[in-house]
Amino acid sequence: MAFKPKQFFKKSWRIIKRVVIFLFILQFFYILLLKWVNPPITITQLGSLVSGYGLKRDYVGMKEISPYAKLAVIVSEDQLFPDHDGFDFKSIEKAMKHNQKSKSLHGASTISQQVAKNVFLWQGRGWFRKSLEVYFTFMIEMIWGKKRILELYLNVSEMGEGVFGIEAAAKHHFNKHAKFLTRQEASMIAACMPNPKAYTLKPLSKHVATRYPWILSQMNNLEDDPDIQKLLQ
Repeated sequence: MAFKPKQFFKKSWRIIKRVVIFLFILQFFYILLLKWVNPPITITQLGSLVSGYGLKRDYVGMKEISPYAKLAVIVSEDQLFPDHDGFDFKSIEKAMKHNQKSKSLHGASTISQQVAKNVFLWQGRGWFRKSLEVYFTFMIEMIWGKKRILELYLNVSEMGEGVFGIEAAAKHHFNKHAKFLTRQEASMIAACMPNPKAYTLKPLSKHVATRYPWILSQMNNLEDDPDIQKLLQ
């Protein structure tokens, strides 16, 4: 039987289209499912396990998390979180200008972007991963809403070497449940989050020692903001 290139490419294209449509539908239902169900595991958590850092994790609901922990991560990571639609364009512009002039790279990821990356993607840079992050950020903002995004942020983020989520972090660092974290303890955990393997609480790293008092000050300044208060309840 003679090889017919046209028929072969038409058949291949039909198969590719079906696979793409199937994957799109699958990921859409997964996003929808995670509005109510916690992710079984993330790529970052799996990587921690495989790399030998371990995996300490214990999902908890928003009622089981201290309001101080919610406030601390907002003021530390994304003070405009209640107001934006997933992207802080002013911060992105500032980071781009800084990165053009300096060898040290500044990021401008919102809490929503970090959740999109931590739940659906892998760590690292690159335009392909970044474009996927933009897509998933848009989807979770549209489908989940701010409270669910914050809840998953507090449950899947790394907050110590191999320690994921605020409940595991509270137990690991302070031997208590996340519900009972004090203002200072919550600010110290938030201070380590940009790089929890380097910014340690025990021993207390220089970064955490200088960062957490600033977070405490910001918590005092922003605590009464009505939009933030809605997320703390």
